[in-house]
Amino acid sequence: MEQQLDERERVILALEGRYWRTPGAKEQAIREQLGLSPTRYYQLLGGLLDRPEALAHAPVLVNRLRRLREARRGRR
Repeated sequence: MEQQLDERERVILALEGRYWRTPGAKEQAIREQLGLSPTRYYQLLGGLLDRPEALAHAPVLVNRLRRLREARRGRR
């Protein structure tokens, strides 16, 4: 049986899909909405990108983030 994303995981994907107008706004939202440090947020996001449930929930976003991650790895 396929596992579903929990509420926090869905919020992480929603935050990542938003456009942020001002510097620091995303980090503030991460702290306020999730109670996480930005470092922990990005660790959780990285794990989510590898899960088929995340791809099923937000395919365009997850594929875009996977491509960006691969491009960064390729530059290292």
